[in-house]
Amino acid sequence: MSPTRPVSGDNEPARGQLRRLNLTMFLPLLVVSGAVVVATDARSWWDALVLGAGVVAALVSFVRWAGGDVLRVALPCMIVTAAVWPYSVLVAGGSAVFFAVATAGAFVIPQLSRRQVMWAVALTVYVAAVGASRLLVAHEDVPGVLFRYVLVPTGITAAIVGLRFPNKRFYDVVTELEAAREREAELAVIRERVRFASDLHDIQGHTLHVVKLKTALAQKLVDSDTERAKQELREIHALVSDTITQTKALAYAQRRLNLSAELENARNLFEAAGIDVRIDREADVDPGASELLGQVLRETTTNILRHAQATRVRVTLSESSITIVNDGAQQAPLPELRGLAALEQRVTADGGELTVEQKDGQFLTAAALPHRRSEAQQNR
Repeated sequence: MSPTRPVSGDNEPARGQLRRLNLTMFLPLLVVSGAVVVATDARSWWDALVLGAGVVAALVSFVRWAGGDVLRVALPCMIVTAAVWPYSVLVAGGSAVFFAVATAGAFVIPQLSRRQVMWAVALTVYVAAVGASRLLVAHEDVPGVLFRYVLVPTGITAAIVGLRFPNKRFYDVVTELEAAREREAELAVIRERVRFASDLHDIQGHTLHVVKLKTALAQKLVDSDTERAKQELREIHALVSDTITQTKALAYAQRRLNLSAELENARNLFEAAGIDVRIDREADVDPGASELLGQVLRETTTNILRHAQATRVRVTLSESSITIVNDGAQQAPLPELRGLAALEQRVTADGGELTVEQKDGQFLTAAALPHRRSEAQQNR
């Protein structure tokens, strides 16, 4: 796999993932329940059509809730299911289609911006009142009608709608935690950028100050001591050239790094972002490989914080290799990442290999320098 891909996780928010899970788990159950309701209560094809419309409206409200925009279809769904319930009670003589209005109400009402409790009570009263109207057309025993059309539908509707309120609060908490984690990740990336800016300032700030002083000195010496002025200009040229080289090295993560410091920095960044990190040392890292492995770790850490929704990261070190694995990898193709491509060139030029793999929901970045391992073994 091309190493120009970033370490990445599923970019879909956790709240969306939970809703998709609910959609996968409960939609088939609701479809089967709706089919049973229609088959049980419909006495004719016309009844089946009307009751089916109520069931479909309820399913639409659930599917749109899973998509995060139930309010866009809230009014039509509630009107359809609310109209089908009295038809079922007074015309079809069925009592099970309250399932549709209860389902639609359960997913619509908690999403309202205000007066959710009032609407929940109103829906429950409506279900009970429509169910009680069966007494106007039925010649059945009153206790049986009240139990079948009032008590059972009202009780189940109240329970379904009532349980959706704590469920809504749970999703709100998930959203808040997710937002907090994103803020922590952004702060971690900002800290990394600040560190880069600090390194750049260290390189160029000192150089520019020295260049300013030497230029002023060369101006004073140009008439009185031409050779000394030329020497100062040569030193300025060399200093600027060296600064350009250092700046390029910093931009492509080629400045000398301390692997131990990078490990500690990565651990702090991951923990700040709420990511569980584990570091395994299979052997002491060869000093000759430390700098390049540190660059791989720094670039991968930045990728995880910027692009992933990881919850776990595992870093494994050996004498001449490093492996970083994070969970939450998505299936979609990942965009090109220049930093990782530049590292591949450096690792390859040093006789090593950079590997990037995405499999079974995990993303792996590994760098191995085989010749470093051979040199370490020969020196023993």
